[in-house]
Amino acid sequence: MIFYIVIKERRVIQSEQDQLIYLDANATTPVLPEIAKVVVHTMQVCFGNPSSAHVTGVQAKHLMEEARNKGREVIGATSGELLFTSGATEGIQTAIVSALSDYVQHHSDRYANPVLMYGATEHKAVPNTLKHWNRLLGLNAEILEIPVDPTGLLDLDFIAEHIEQAVMICTMAANNETGIKQDLGRLEQVIREGNSQAAWMVDCVQALGKLPLKLSQTTIDYAPFSGHKLYAPKGIGFLYIRSGSPYTPFIAGGGQESGMRSGTENIPGIAALSTLFDMLLDKENSPFNLVAQLEKHRSMLADAVETTFKQVTFHHDFALSVPTTLNFSVDHLTSKEVIDLLDAAGIRVSGGSACSSGSSRSFVLDAMNASDWQSENAIRLSFGPADSEAQIRRACDALKSLKPILENNCLVVSDSTAPEQEACAVGLTQLRHQGACCWLYVTPDKQAVIVDPVPELVPRLQRLLDKQGLTCRALLKTHLSQSAEDAVHLLAHNLEHDEALDAFGWPVDCAEGLLQDTLVKLPDIESEIENRCYLLMQGEDVSACFAGKLLLPQGLGDSQGDMTRAAAMAETLLRLNELLDDNSLICSALDYQQCFAINWHAQVQISPLLGRLLNGACSTAEFVDQKVGIDSDVSAFRERFLDALIDAAVPAVKALNRSAAQDWLACHKGVIIDCREPYESDVSRRGITDLFGNLATGRVLNIPLSRMTDVLRNGALDPSQHYLLVCRTGNRSMQAGHTLALLGFDRVANLQGGLALN
Repeated sequence: MIFYIVIKERRVIQSEQDQLIYLDANATTPVLPEIAKVVVHTMQVCFGNPSSAHVTGVQAKHLMEEARNKGREVIGATSGELLFTSGATEGIQTAIVSALSDYVQHHSDRYANPVLMYGATEHKAVPNTLKHWNRLLGLNAEILEIPVDPTGLLDLDFIAEHIEQAVMICTMAANNETGIKQDLGRLEQVIREGNSQAAWMVDCVQALGKLPLKLSQTTIDYAPFSGHKLYAPKGIGFLYIRSGSPYTPFIAGGGQESGMRSGTENIPGIAALSTLFDMLLDKENSPFNLVAQLEKHRSMLADAVETTFKQVTFHHDFALSVPTTLNFSVDHLTSKEVIDLLDAAGIRVSGGSACSSGSSRSFVLDAMNASDWQSENAIRLSFGPADSEAQIRRACDALKSLKPILENNCLVVSDSTAPEQEACAVGLTQLRHQGACCWLYVTPDKQAVIVDPVPELVPRLQRLLDKQGLTCRALLKTHLSQSAEDAVHLLAHNLEHDEALDAFGWPVDCAEGLLQDTLVKLPDIESEIENRCYLLMQGEDVSACFAGKLLLPQGLGDSQGDMTRAAAMAETLLRLNELLDDNSLICSALDYQQCFAINWHAQVQISPLLGRLLNGACSTAEFVDQKVGIDSDVSAFRERFLDALIDAAVPAVKALNRSAAQDWLACHKGVIIDCREPYESDVSRRGITDLFGNLATGRVLNIPLSRMTDVLRNGALDPSQHYLLVCRTGNRSMQAGHTLALLGFDRVANLQGGLALN
């Protein structure tokens, strides 16, 4: 089957379904063919307005009520209301507005100190909605987050302690990130023993089709559901409301749904739910797998993940979670690296919750007291309950096929004594963890120096040293910090020689330089004992300067408002100006802009204070006064991270769609730079040649951001040449384009949307 997606350029992108391995079902699911057929039929044939009195309207009304009755049977609601909504978020709004407005209007004196309670691992729609309506309705109750234990289960003692004053308590049946199931029976016992009046909402979005539900046998007041999480279209959902529970229409208007929710009903969406309900009720012919089969699927996928990545931590107890969700992290591989690799291979997963993808860490795992690494690098793999064993087996095979690529690129420890290939580390490589940068320099005879090692990158560095047979000559620091000291300690056993080292890792007896004088240290300033610079030489010229936190891409480091630091900074900068030329690259210990490198000329041009110091427009004393003043005034900062003051201004780079990029390449005889990591290119199912045909023949360079500095250092790129930058989504290539433009490359363009949208 072919899917067609229309984008702004009115091009049509074709993506064959049999090439896609979709393992992000907790975010959304494809509409099943049977359901899609019903939706189209309803839009074209049974399209009536249920409020109309004629036959077409009556038919639509009948369809809607049939769907409602089926839904009641699915969720075990023999009484109460089942209200069709646009989705779970509307259901949550409706439930919370109903409970809170009823209390404000009729029971405001019930509690001396009213509270609103929600589970710490709830979807963000719940606490954000509670806070919003608590303020707007003037309730101003105290909002309490219910802690969870390390398994993700709610703290029942906390609930028992506070439930007596609770206007409302919000929990969930199954968590969207970890799949953890709450014990609703035990929860109900604790809640109702302490407060029979508190409104209780249970988010059942991830429970539908995965857990048995008998809502009328409980005292749950509200339960929102969403269609698109279980093979129905987006924009349709439903809300269960217990008989006798407070209700306030969230949407007023024409009085549809018996006045409970105004607006013309979404009949195609309701028809989709009706077909979904039929599937859930038909136990003999249902496409949905039984729990035992789903557990088998999970076991298969977990085994494939462990086989492929080896050092894996699962963040939830399988016995306590629905079988369709796996949440894990790979030791020493970031979630971005894992997701980029899998995405290039056509395997779709997410980092934590898709609804919170802008977040740098998982609040769910934080609540479960997971480690920083696990929270920051969680991967959620979720499959649908209707996925066949053949689909799961194919997904497992695809995952396992990535193992040799991971090994060959030193991303995991190899089992092979004779790998097919190795990622070449000769030259200069930048490794990053969040904004911290570590630099690995390797000579052709495999002598290695590591500058500013980062603890989180130690396993990667160790694999590079072992896999490529590198001899570690030095572990150098540009600044004194506990994290750098910890990283050096973890790697110290790799040092070739047992010799006396100074505080920065430099051999005490080495008066000249390392690696046959290729790497030299800038003589220390007597007043500055916290920072040091190293110079990487090419003949008589400085090709790169490891500047630590002194210089950062597009800005100066932070003096912390200290005059002694600022004076040492000025002296070092003046000394560097005597040694560096315009093309000398600055390699920083921090890079929050993902700039990877900048040369001395650009650094001076974009740092006004530095420029004035070097051209004599201000004295050292004036530099110190101005720098201390800037660093002491937080309001003057454009961006401030750790010890960095960064100017976020970047030059514009031309963005081209596929057609414009083809014309541009043909007109200028341009060269394509693939900014993806080699392991992504190795597994990509849609190559650059497929996109540009003959225009790409012999004109593609694979230069990942981690190696861009080395390419620039060796002068391998020509500023007079036209370059088209390409990556998976267009983000990394745009970052590369901005930096190249800063370095004087004014003939670069970026493929807008990357390979994903072209």
